[in-house]
Amino acid sequence: MSMKKWTDEELISTRDNLEAWESRSKNSGAGSKLWLLTALLGAFAISTGVAFIFLDGIDVMSVILIIMGTVTCFSWYRSEKQRKDNIAFLDEIRKEIKSRKLKDTAKSKDKASEQVEEDKEVVKKEPSASESQTTDKN
Repeated sequence: MSMKKWTDEELISTRDNLEAWESRSKNSGAGSKLWLLTALLGAFAISTGVAFIFLDGIDVMSVILIIMGTVTCFSWYRSEKQRKDNIAFLDEIRKEIKSRKLKDTAKSKDKASEQVEEDKEVVKKEPSASESQTTDKN
């Protein structure tokens, strides 16, 4: 997805939403630790289910442990992947906004320098006009 076609308002609103999400996720340190604990419990459920299959044979409870552990670990993997993608996307948005600001400041500097040059030209032309007025009066 190319952000070059996005308007400044779209970029800024997306950045603000992602920064709000990022600050919420950083502030809730216990939530991320609990999610990691859940992922570890899922891995433990998978290993326990596999161990019970080897020791006791195939049992419904062992299969349920393996399935639930797999679902838990997969959910954790997807959420971590989404979190990393969001952080990378936020960085890209920040870079795009920064590059647009640099381009805007460069353009405004060029416009300001052009304006100064035009003012200098006007100042150069004005004395000659005032000289012609003084010659008309004489």
